[in-house]
Formats: sequence, C-alpha cells, structure tokens
Amino acid sequence: MVAAMDEGFQPHPNPPDRRTNEPERARLALAAARMGEFEWDAQGAVLTVSERMAEITGLAAGATPGEAGAGWFRNLHPDDEPAARRAADQGLARDGRCELEYRMIRPDDGRTVWIHCAAMALPGAGGQARRIIGVVRDVSERKAQENAREALVAELDHRVKNVLASVQSLAAQSARKTTSLDAFLKTFAGRLEAMASAHTLLTATRWRGAEISHVAAAELGGLAPGQARWSGPEIVLNPRATNALTLALHELATNAVKYGALSSDTGRVEVSWTARPGGGFALAWQERGGPPVAPPGRRGFGSVLLERVTGRELGGGAGIEFRPDGVRVSICADASALAAPSIAAAPDRPAPSPPETIAGASSGALPGGGVKGQRIIIVEDAVLLALELEAGLVEAGAQVVGAAADVEEALRLIETPFDVAVLDANLNGRPVTPVAAALAARGKPFIIATGYGDACPAPEGFDAPVVRKPYNVNQIAAAVAEALAQARR
Repeated sequence: MVAAMDEGFQPHPNPPDRRTNEPERARLALAAARMGEFEWDAQGAVLTVSERMAEITGLAAGATPGEAGAGWFRNLHPDDEPAARRAADQGLARDGRCELEYRMIRPDDGRTVWIHCAAMALPGAGGQARRIIGVVRDVSERKAQENAREALVAELDHRVKNVLASVQSLAAQSARKTTSLDAFLKTFAGRLEAMASAHTLLTATRWRGAEISHVAAAELGGLAPGQARWSGPEIVLNPRATNALTLALHELATNAVKYGALSSDTGRVEVSWTARPGGGFALAWQERGGPPVAPPGRRGFGSVLLERVTGRELGGGAGIEFRPDGVRVSICADASALAAPSIAAAPDRPAPSPPETIAGASSGALPGGGVKGQRIIIVEDAVLLALELEAGLVEAGAQVVGAAADVEEALRLIETPFDVAVLDANLNGRPVTPVAAALAARGKPFIIATGYGDACPAPEGFDAPVVRKPYNVNQIAAAVAEALAQARR
C-alpha cells in the first residue's frame, strides 16, 4: 500500500508556504467533510453563509440581516426550535461552544433536512460575544438509518411478543385438551415445530409471505412420502395467514398419522386449493383409504383451532366432516389473507425446494432403526437443549458418551470411542468447522443441527445430514441413520 502511494503521489515541485496556505487547507478540509461554514455578527445582526452551507441548508449565500438572531431560527422545524434555542444559549453561555442537531425546513424547496451544527463564540471587548462562527453538515441519511433501525427494533419487539403470546396460548390450550403429561409434551412440541416451520418459510422471503404449496410441503412432505399429495395455483399468503394455515395443516396431519388415513399404508391424503373470484382461496383436505371414521367423543384442540381460529385468522371459515370413508375439511379465506401483489411477484422469492426427509412427524416409530445401540456424542452450546437431546436419545436406546459446549472441548471429546456425532453448527459465535473437519478426516459420521435456514446447508459444504432447529428425537434419529448409511457406502 505504501509503495502504491509512493508511485501514485508526486510532490509539487514548488510546494506553497504552509503558513500562507492555511485558509486553503481549511477550505479543502471542510469540502472533504461536506461541511458548510457560517459567521454570525452579533453586533451588526448579520448572518454570513458560505456557498457550501447554502447548498446544504437552502439559505441564501452571502451576508443577510439576521433580525437580532430571529432569522437564524426562522427555518427550524417548529418541533425542534425550542430545544435548539435552549441548547445553543446554554452551551454558548457555559463555555462559548454549542453542538446540536435539529430539523430544518429549507426555504428554497420546502424539504426537511436534518442538520448537525457546531459553533463557538469569539468574545470581543468586555467579554461579550462579538462573533459566532461554526459549521453545519447534512445528517439526514444517518437520521433516516437510525429511524429505520428503531422501526425494525420496534417491529421485532412486536413480533417476539406476539410469538411468546402465541406459545403461551398453545401451551394453555394443549394442557386443557390433554389427559397426561406425556401427551401434552408430544402435542405441544409438535405445535411449536409447526410455528417454527412457518417462521422458516417467512424468513426465507424476509417476511413477505409464503406460498400455500410451500406450507403444504413443509407439513406433509416428511410425514408419509407417497401418501400425501397437494396441488393448486400459486397463491402467496401474508405472514398472519401463513402461521394460521401452517398450524391448521399440522393439526390435520397429526390427526391423520394417529387415527386417520396416514395411520395405514393404504391411506392417502389429498390437499387442493383454488383461487376465489373475489380474492382469497378455498382449500379442501380429503382423506381416503384409512380406517373407518367416526365422529370423536370429545372436541380436541385441533377441532377448536380449525373451527374457531383458522377461519377467523384467514378472514373466512373452516368446517370438518367426519365421513366414514375419511375426514374432509374445507377452509376458505378472503383477500385479506393474501400478500400484496407486489410481494407475490417479488423476483427474489425463493423457488420451492423439496422437503427434507429428516423433517418428519413429531410422533411415530423411529425411522431407519433409529439410534438404538449407537454411541453418540453431542456438541451443543445451549445446555438445556443438550440435556433435553441427551434425555431423548437415552430414552430411544442410544448411549450418550459425552457432551461438549465449545470447539476445544469437542475436539478433546472426539478422541473417545463413539459411533456418530451430533454437531451444532454454531458454538458461542464460532463455527463448528474445526470439529467437522477433524471428524471427516477420521472418517467418523456426523450430523449438523442448525438454527439457520436453507441458505446454510452445512458448514464448509461437508456432506452431512442437516436438521433444522427446533428438532425432536425422531428427526435426530433419522439423520443419524442417514449419516451411518452414508458412512457404510
């Protein structure tokens, strides 16, 4: 860099005298900082504005009568003028300096700009301020960025509170409609996974919305491959409708796996939707080929959710028919459930991706032999999550030989005998890459657990199964089986 500067910079053959060039250097420095200068003659009540300040503020360049100070504040935003006056008076009276920011309405075009002003008083005879000189700078862009950040934080706060309120409601409703702690834990965990699935879909589009086909694929794609079909036109839901439909399809799918068409190999589920002429959509869920259906003896949370919540959230309605040949559900929504046309047509909306086979149902047998008899190490920095995963794996018949919470501890742990590892992709802000690389060099199979979206499949492109958080033991078991199968090939 120094060599490049030496080659590109040639000193002037006759450099000017530094003393005589001081004003020129000051002028160039102000121009480089995009600042304009001014001078206020307190005795003559004259405000002198430079050309640069005139460009920034819209005031007339040159000397202008200041009307004993009133002219200086005339163009300030009415909401900012009192505070600016106080700050200027107090600062100049205290130590002869002031620095303030305020909105100014430009007199030339009426635009409102944010100005940062720094000034100092030059006292004359008797200590009274005779002149005030200073500089101004347009900080409108910075203020706009600050406002955008504040709006983003406020929106994030709003969404987090809504999510927490929804989780609280799900927990309460699940507890009221279940008869045992085990049943509560299973149903509540499944509903949380459905909420996480909707959040993942929305995050992929920066919370613009999600297509119905993506919602159906997320909830049905990993349950019973080949037994579920979904079809319909491209319709993009807004975030609220996405959450509502995701929970509805989750409840229907869970019921189908436990009692309905997906509880047998011959059963089928078909989901179809059409656009309504006045806006919105109509969706039909049809089960066929499963056990004979009879109306339930009591109304569970799933029925309450469909009939009282889903329809209202979608601006329409929902109905359930317990036909002997299979459950049929109709859901309709009005135009308020759809994303705005400009959002639906966004060119950067991701294309549909096939569902991951490891993102299966939250109940049922562990696939591929599961984890029974396998010696597993866990690398996870969230202690509670690691404890819960360990408990679930032990219940499933695995042997957890150890757990690590950081890279160094994990590198020591993998020296012990084990069969497969479960790695969190990020450990206290550090990628798990060194651990994955060490395992790959030893030929040891591992899986990756990550809270990131599909854009981050695995660290450094390692060929390893990926599980998206939040996960359950079934998903880990399926991923472990896949990793072990890869290692044997």
